[in-house]
Amino acid sequence: MAAHSAALISTEDLARRLGAPALRVFDCTTYLKPGPDGRYIAESGRANYDKGHIPGAAFLDLQADLSDKTSKLRFTLPPLEELTKAFAAKGVGHGTSVVLYSHASPVWASRIWWMLRAIGFDDAVLLDGGLDKWKAENRPLATEATVHPPATLTLRGRPEIFVDKAALKGAIGQAGTLTLNALSLDQHKGTGGVAYGRAGRVAGSSCVPAASLFGPDKALKPIADLRAAFDGVGAAPDKRVLVYCGGGIAATLDAFVLTAMLGHRNVSVYDNSMQEWANDPSLPMEVG
Repeated sequence: MAAHSAALISTEDLARRLGAPALRVFDCTTYLKPGPDGRYIAESGRANYDKGHIPGAAFLDLQADLSDKTSKLRFTLPPLEELTKAFAAKGVGHGTSVVLYSHASPVWASRIWWMLRAIGFDDAVLLDGGLDKWKAENRPLATEATVHPPATLTLRGRPEIFVDKAALKGAIGQAGTLTLNALSLDQHKGTGGVAYGRAGRVAGSSCVPAASLFGPDKALKPIADLRAAFDGVGAAPDKRVLVYCGGGIAATLDAFVLTAMLGHRNVSVYDNSMQEWANDPSLPMEVG
C-alpha cells in the first residue's frame, strides 16, 4: 500500500493535472558522485533533464541558483529574503501549485520542499516515486525546456525550521530533544561510506537513514513502516527533533516524513550538517 499525505502526489494524479494553468512542476535533481579523494562531487541534473523530463517541468538548480554563493560549504541556505526572490523568479508564487520531483533519490525534491516551507510557501507537494516511477510506468517525457513566468511571492519566514551548529551542540543531552542522523548506519557508526571529515556521528544522536524511507521504485514506504522507523528511535510527536546528514539534503526527507506524514510539529534541519560539524574539532563526535 502506498504512503498517503496531502504533501504527496501520485504519478497518476500528476498525469491527470498536467497542463493546468496554475501548476508549476520542477525537476530538482542533483547527482552526488564519489570523487578521487573519497568525497562527493555534486553535479547538476540539468543534462539529464535535457534528455527527458516530465512535460511542462522546469529545472531547478539547487547549487547554482538556490544556495548561498558566499558560503565555503555546499548547498548552504541563502538568506530567506534572497531565497524568496529566487523562487519567485523561477515561477513560484501566490496562486501557483507546485510539484517537485527528482531522479534517483527523493531527497533533492524534499530539500526544495523544506526550503519553500522555510519561506512560508505551503502549496508544494512531492511526486511520490519521482522521475523513476514516472518512467517505469512509460509516461510521456519532453526534451524541450520549460521556463515558468516569474511570480509574486511574499516572505512569511519560518527561520526556526533550519538550525546551526550552536543549536545542535546545545541540544546534546537535552531530554526533550532528539537528534537524528539521516545518513547510512555505516556512516553513523563510522565504519564505512563517505566521511565528511572525522568519521562517526554527532554525539548522542540516533539514526533513521533517509534511504530506508523509500523502496526500489523510489516511492515512500507505507505509513505504518515509516511510523515504526521513527518510533524505533523514540521520535515521539511531543519531542523536538533535529535532523542532520552530510550537507543538509538527506535530512530533509526525514523531516518531510516527520512533518508532512506523521504530524510532528517541532522538526528542524541542521543546514550545513556533517560537512561543517565533522571538520570542527571542538564539536563532539562518537563512533561505534
